[in-house]
Amino acid sequence: MTQPVLGFVGLGQMGSRMALRLLEAGYPLVVCDRVEASVAPLVAAGARRAESPREVADLADIVLGSLPTPDVVRAVALGTDGVLQGQRARCFIDLSTTGPRIAQQVGAAFAEAGRVALDAPVSGGITGAAAGKLAIMVSGPRDAFDEIAPVLAVLGKTFFCGEKAGQAQVLKLANNLLAAAALAISSEAIVMGVKAGLDPSLMCEVINASSGRNSATQDKFPRAIIPRSFDFGFATGLSHKDVRLCVDEAEAMGVPMVVGSAVRQMLAVTSATYGADSDFTSIAKVVEQWAGVEI
Repeated sequence: MTQPVLGFVGLGQMGSRMALRLLEAGYPLVVCDRVEASVAPLVAAGARRAESPREVADLADIVLGSLPTPDVVRAVALGTDGVLQGQRARCFIDLSTTGPRIAQQVGAAFAEAGRVALDAPVSGGITGAAAGKLAIMVSGPRDAFDEIAPVLAVLGKTFFCGEKAGQAQVLKLANNLLAAAALAISSEAIVMGVKAGLDPSLMCEVINASSGRNSATQDKFPRAIIPRSFDFGFATGLSHKDVRLCVDEAEAMGVPMVVGSAVRQMLAVTSATYGADSDFTSIAKVVEQWAGVEI
């Protein structure tokens, strides 16, 4: 069976690694990004360059996107030079974290045109993207999911969340809220211990053998905070965007987000203090600064 030609729009830290895995798996690949430095390595590895999402969709059967914000996803998918305007592609897979409302808009527009869009946000960071070990949450028509499952299997483990557009996005927002909340509250707990004279590595060891263990104490503190590299690989601005989306969506659904709102504020302070491009583990530095100690 001939492999489909794939298109990939958005070659940032996540997208570039996912695109390379698809290329290395033997899929013909067409790529597009506004940053030439992101496109060149994939072209050198055998991908074909396109100048716009529309051109990608003129050349590919299936188009994947990994994009930073809901507005960018809307423009890439539905804009005048977007994927929906292409003549060949019949399926658009959005790997971004955008919230359910954008997924519903995109899904409805593609369905009206006789095509299909699936929202497929991913979790696992740049390490998971490079290793093909992402968790991929997918929602949309089941037959379309079954058709594209082999493509997504190159990138990680898939979880079918339902046929309603946006269901995968809700699950991804919930996951990212939990990750950010764990980082924020663990920063407060570890800083408290350090101020009392405890060793932060010992604290993480004990916490991870106890009921307080979480993704921050198990991974982010040992890898990026205690060594003071603050380079876990996820930008503060993106984490803030995800948590803001989660809180906004929850409020629209009538679900209270008391703790989530506090996490959103902590990320807003971190972004204002260290910049949106800082690593989101910098949230620990905010707590350090307030407490007058250093982990």
